[in-house]
Amino acid sequence: MIEPTYLIIDDEPLIWQSEHQAKLPKQYIKVDDTLTANKALQFARSGCAMIWQGDFINAKQLLSAMARKIDRKKSKVAPDIQTQFHLYRLAQAQKAQLLGMLLIRVEKDFLIQLRRAPDIKAAAEQVWSWQAPFVVSLRELLGVIGAYEWRKKGVSVPVLGAKIYPFYGVFSPIRGEYIDLVANAPLPEKRDLAIEIGVGTGVLSAVLARRGYTTVLATDTSDRAVACATYNIKQLGIDKQVQIMNQAFFPDQKADLILCNPPWLPSKASTTLESAVYDPQSMMLKGFLAGLADHLNPQGQGWLILSDLAEHLSLRTREELLTWITLAGLKVVAKYDTQPKHKKVMNDTSPLAMARQQEITSLWVLEAVSDL
Repeated sequence: MIEPTYLIIDDEPLIWQSEHQAKLPKQYIKVDDTLTANKALQFARSGCAMIWQGDFINAKQLLSAMARKIDRKKSKVAPDIQTQFHLYRLAQAQKAQLLGMLLIRVEKDFLIQLRRAPDIKAAAEQVWSWQAPFVVSLRELLGVIGAYEWRKKGVSVPVLGAKIYPFYGVFSPIRGEYIDLVANAPLPEKRDLAIEIGVGTGVLSAVLARRGYTTVLATDTSDRAVACATYNIKQLGIDKQVQIMNQAFFPDQKADLILCNPPWLPSKASTTLESAVYDPQSMMLKGFLAGLADHLNPQGQGWLILSDLAEHLSLRTREELLTWITLAGLKVVAKYDTQPKHKKVMNDTSPLAMARQQEITSLWVLEAVSDL
């Protein structure tokens, strides 16, 4: 367990809660409803955190006003798409840093002693273990509350005829096109054992179980993902078919089908949730490909689900991907494509809009190259 860091406020040590391990602020000031968005941003840019003492709803409104002011700043135009992507990521990180300077004090038993503050106990208990008072950014707190609402509501997955319940810090299966690929691609002839690398919410393991695999072994290194997948598999009634394992990459068994939906963009993740999107130096992708052939049964298949957005952003080339496949002793025997249907593509006005509009998500069917 990571030892907590403390922020000293009025000589009282309070646990500093930050999912993305933000540095302790250099200084702090207590603020209330009289604070304007301009003044708040001025404090934030100087490295001064703001401990909110006013009405909770007003704090939310202030945070929204700060975000709007940041977004009004004109984006820099880069000479190429890769540089534009890195500038976009930098701007998003700077925005998160500034907005993260508006802090809320949370007392023991997750009580917030502010006017019109919500009861966060149920949401907080599913994310934090603190038994002592702590401070957290309002932005992070709202993320925890929002994630709890998603967890209660669930995400409908039509191919399962059921809902999946994402936990905080586990990527929600709101992009259904990759689920449809797994639900519809032709299966290998033998269907005894399937393995999923990087289980997340468990949605793809559930699809494989529903498609007839006797046993599905699913691995993940995230404690939250393991807990989330275990919950979903149990509530779907398939926990006798699907086993969730807290480990990296492959279990010892060989399988008829091995599935992986790695993070799609080779870049550094700054939060736990971003680790479902960003794969530094394509390490998970390369690790899956490198170990795949040794863990497949004869005539077994590997299914790699991957977007080509990295190619449109000049972060990875198609030639690099095909080279990694070949070097791993694999060959491509089929590929099934689909276009994203999520709203972000249709409404995107960011500098990356054109790349997102060209994106294709594919299921690559891989087999080991025969020695004969």
